[in-house]
Amino acid sequence: MLGPVETRSVSPVFVGRTDELHALNDALARATAGEPQALLLGGEAGVGKTRLVEEFATAACRQGAVVALGGCVEIGADGLPFAPFSTALRALRRELPRELAAAAAGQDEELARLLPELGEPATARGTRRDDEEGMARLFELTARLLERVAADRTVVVALEDLHWADASTRHLLAYLFRTLRTGRLVILATYRADDIHRRHPLRPLLAELDRLRTVRRVELGRFNRAEVGRQIAGILAREPDPTDVDDIFERSDGNAFFVEELAVAVHEGCCTGLTDSLRDLLLVRVESLPESGQRVARIVAEGGSTVEYRLLADVARLAEDDLIEALRAAVNAHILLATPGGDGYRFRHSLVREAVSDDLLPGERSRLNRRYAEALEADPTLVPADERVMRLASYWYHAHDAAKALPAVLDASVAARRRHAYSEQLRLLERAMELWDAAPEEVRARLRPAGYTEVYPPSGCDPETTPLGYLDLLAEAAVAGRLCGERERAFKITKRALRLLEDEDDPLRAAWFWVQRSRLVQARTHGGDGWAELSTAQELVRGMPPSEVHAEVLGSVASWSMMHAPGPEALSSAERAVEYAQMVGAHEIELNARITMGVLMVDAGDVEAGLAQMYEVKQRALEADSPFVLGRAYVNLPAELQAVGRSREAVALLEEGAAGTRKFGLLDSEAWVWGNLSESLHSLGRWDEAVEAAETAQRLGRDARPHTGSALSLAQVALDRGDVTEAARHLAYVRAQFAAHNPTPAQSIPLACLAIGVAAGEGRLLDVRAELARALDAGFPTGTQRYAWPLLLAAATAEADAPPLPALAQGRAAVLERISEAVRKTTTGAPIWLAHDKWVRAELHRAEGRATAHTWTEVVAAFEELENPFDLARVRHRLAEALLTAGGDEERDRATELLRLSHAVAGHLGARPLADSVTLLAQRARLALTGAPRRSAVPADPVAALGLTSRERDVLRLVAAGRTNRQIAEELFISPKTASVHVSNILGKLGVSGRGEAAAVAHRLGLFPPDVLKAPSAG
Repeated sequence: MLGPVETRSVSPVFVGRTDELHALNDALARATAGEPQALLLGGEAGVGKTRLVEEFATAACRQGAVVALGGCVEIGADGLPFAPFSTALRALRRELPRELAAAAAGQDEELARLLPELGEPATARGTRRDDEEGMARLFELTARLLERVAADRTVVVALEDLHWADASTRHLLAYLFRTLRTGRLVILATYRADDIHRRHPLRPLLAELDRLRTVRRVELGRFNRAEVGRQIAGILAREPDPTDVDDIFERSDGNAFFVEELAVAVHEGCCTGLTDSLRDLLLVRVESLPESGQRVARIVAEGGSTVEYRLLADVARLAEDDLIEALRAAVNAHILLATPGGDGYRFRHSLVREAVSDDLLPGERSRLNRRYAEALEADPTLVPADERVMRLASYWYHAHDAAKALPAVLDASVAARRRHAYSEQLRLLERAMELWDAAPEEVRARLRPAGYTEVYPPSGCDPETTPLGYLDLLAEAAVAGRLCGERERAFKITKRALRLLEDEDDPLRAAWFWVQRSRLVQARTHGGDGWAELSTAQELVRGMPPSEVHAEVLGSVASWSMMHAPGPEALSSAERAVEYAQMVGAHEIELNARITMGVLMVDAGDVEAGLAQMYEVKQRALEADSPFVLGRAYVNLPAELQAVGRSREAVALLEEGAAGTRKFGLLDSEAWVWGNLSESLHSLGRWDEAVEAAETAQRLGRDARPHTGSALSLAQVALDRGDVTEAARHLAYVRAQFAAHNPTPAQSIPLACLAIGVAAGEGRLLDVRAELARALDAGFPTGTQRYAWPLLLAAATAEADAPPLPALAQGRAAVLERISEAVRKTTTGAPIWLAHDKWVRAELHRAEGRATAHTWTEVVAAFEELENPFDLARVRHRLAEALLTAGGDEERDRATELLRLSHAVAGHLGARPLADSVTLLAQRARLALTGAPRRSAVPADPVAALGLTSRERDVLRLVAAGRTNRQIAEELFISPKTASVHVSNILGKLGVSGRGEAAAVAHRLGLFPPDVLKAPSAG
C-alpha cells in the first residue's frame, strides 16, 4: 500500500462559505442544547459540498462532538441498500463501542440488518412472510438507537451523495427527519442539485422534506471572482496572475472543482490544449498518466464508489510492484485517493470517475465486470460481508452473463428482503425476471423455492425439491412492490401472473394472487374496494381440500367483511378460516381469524364470549412471540371494549399496547393504539390526555387511516369545548383523506356524525338534516351501532335545540320519525347502547315538547352506571331543566344539585357550551351554582342523586376525610385493590380527575356532616 502522497491540487485554504458554515455551526449549537437538527446541503457537482462537510466535521470534533460519515455507494449503476447508514453506524461503533452496544441492547438482531457487526440478523422467528411493518420497525429502532447514543453527547451523522441513494435509504432518512424529537443529534445529507431532474427519485423526497419545518435546506453556490482568486492562490502557493484568474473564472464559472482542474492545467502549461468539452477537461489528467495508471483508473471506475486493494489487485492482474506504481501515479495526479480505512481506493471526485466510466467501450465494461465477479466468487473475503452478495449480483448482471447473473441476482433479492429493503428487492426481482428466459434451462432447473422465495405457501409442493418457477418470482415481486409502496408496479405484476395462470390448472396459486390483488385495490385511491377480487379467490378455492391458501382466503374475506359488511356471513367465514388454519397448522392465520371472529361476536351482541376470544388470542400471541398478531390484538380488543362502554379497561390495555407495539417497532399499529386511546380517554373525561394521545397518533406510522381516526377524536374534543372552527378544520382534513378511498361504515358514519356536529354548532340545521338523510339512506350495517348511536344522538339533539322558526319547523316531523325508525332498528345489547337508546328517545321527546323529568331520570340512571362523566353531566343538565319545568321546592333543590355537578364537570373539562347552558339555566331559575342548596321539608339524598352505590358513599366519605386507600380498606374491611376500584368509579361518576377534586365536590355540596368527616379511622 502507499504512504502519504502529495495533494497540492486541493487548496489548503478554505475559501468563502461563511454563511453556509454559520448555518451548520448554528445547527451544531442547537443540537448540543438538546434540539435535534436535520439539514440538507445541495449544490451542483464539484461546487465544494464535500470540502464544506469536512471543514464542519473538523470544527465539530474540536467541540467534542462525535462525527460519523457515510456515503451512498454506487456499484456500476446500482446502489447498496442502506449503505450510508451502515457506514455511519460502523463509524459510531468504532468511536463509541460500549455506548452503541448499550443503545442497541435487546434489539441487536433487528438492527443487525443495518449493522451486521451487532450479530446475526433476525430470521423467521416472530416474523411472517409479508412483513408489512418490518421496514417501519427497523426505521423506528434506528431512530431510537440514534436518540440513545446522542442522549448525553453530541453526534453528527453526515450522509453524502444522496442523489445515489437507494430507495430504502431515502425512506429511512425521511423517517428520521420526520420523527426525531430528542437527543443531541445533527443529521446532514448532501446531494447534487444539478442531477435532480424531473423524474429523479430524490425529487419527491426533497419536496416532502421542504414541507417540514424541522428541516433546513442549505444551497451551496459557485465562487465569485475574488473567491476563485483565493482558491487558485492556495493551490499554487502564490498569488496568481490576474489574467489567469479572469480566464479560469470565466472557464469554470466559479465551480470549485473546475477551478482546481484549470489551475493545475495552467500551472503545467497545457491550458491551451483544453477544449470546452466537460468530459475532455475531466479526462485530461487521466490521459497524462502512464498506460498502467490509465488502466488502473478504468478498473477502479467500473468497480464502484470504492474498490478494495486486494480486489483491485486480482482484477488488474499486474505484478504488485507495477500495480503500486500505477496507483502512485494516479494518486500523485490527484485522480485517486486512498480510502479513510486505508484498505482501498476511490476517485477524488465522482465527476472524474463518471467521465472515465463513460469513456469505456461496451465490451471493455462487461469484461471488467466479469473479472470483478470471478475474483469475488473465488475469494468472497475480498469485500465486506454485508456488501458481498449485492456486489456480486451487480458485477454478473453488468457482465451480461445470464447463467451466472440469475442465481446471483436472486441471492441479492433475498438479502434485500432480509434487510427490509423492499424497493431494492423489487428491482432485483425484476432483473431476475428479465434474465429468466436468457438463462440456460439447466441453471433454472437447479434453483429451488426454498432458497429464494417465502411469500407463497408450499400448498402441497416440496420447496426443497420443486424447481423454482417464473410465477414464484412474480409472487415475491408482487408482495415486495406492495410493501415498498410501489403498488401500481405490484398491480401490473399480479395482472401478468393471473394472465399466465389462465393457461395453467393451479386454482390455489390463482386464488393467492387474487388475494394480493384485492389488497392492492384496497390501498389504491380508485378502482373499487377489493371485494370482487376476494370473491373470485373464494370461488377458486370453493370445494377444495383445506390448505394454507384456502385458510388465507377465508381469513381475508372475513377481515374484509368485518370492515365493510359485518354480519352472520362474515362470522361464518371467520369460523371456517379458524377451522382450516388449525387443520393445516397455519397458526398466524388462525390467530388473526380468531381476532376477526371476536370482533364480529361482540358487534353481534355476544359481548363476553367475543371479548374472551380476543383476550385468549392476545395471550397466545404473547406466548408464541407473534408481534403482528399481538399488534392487532392491542388495536381491536380495546376498540371493542370501548364500543361496549368499558373505557377504563380499554385504557389499561391500550397503555400496555402502546409500550408493546413500540417495543416491536409496529409503527402503524402503535398509531392505531394511540388513536384508540384518545377516544377512550375522551370518554373518561381525560380530555387533555386525549388530545395528547391523538397528536401522538398523527406523528406515527405511514397508514393514513389511524391519522384520520385521531383527527376525528381531536374534532370531537374541539366540538365539546365549543371550538367549532377547529372541529371544521379537522372535518375538512378527514373528508379529504376519505375522498381518495372508499370509506368503510366505521369511517363514513363517524365522519357523518362529525359533520352533523359541526353543522349544528354553526346553526345550519338544514345541513344537519341533509347529512342525516345521507347516513340513513346508506344504513347502519350490523355491528356499527357504536357509531350509529352518537350520530342519531347528534341529529336528535340538533332538532331539539333548534329555534322555533317556521322555516325549520317544516319537515321536522318527518326527520324525527326517520330518527325514531332508526332507533327502533339499532342494537341495544350493551349498557352503553341501551343508555344511548334512552338518551336519543329523550331528545326526540324534547324536540316534540313532551320530555318529562321521569324521561330524563331514566337516562341519568342509565349513565350513572357507566364511565362517561361528560355524557352524565349533559343528561343531568337536561334532567335539571325538566325538574325546573315541573316546579316544586324538592325539584328545585334536586335541580340545583344536578346543575352544580354538571357545571363542575364542564369547568374541569373546559366544555364551554355545556358550562354556558348550565349557567344560563341556573340564572333563569335564579339558582346559585355555589353554596349549599335550600333544604326542602323532605330532603332528597344528594349522594344518591350522584349515582353512587352505598359502598361508594362510604368510600367517598373517607376520601373526603383524607383517608388513603389502605386506611379505607382497613376501616371498611375490604382489600386495598377493591378500595382503589371504588375510588376510580367515584371519580368517573363525579367527573373529576383526582381524589382532591372529589373531596372538594363532597365539601362544596355538603354531602356529609362535618362530624362524620372527622370520625377517627379504625384501629
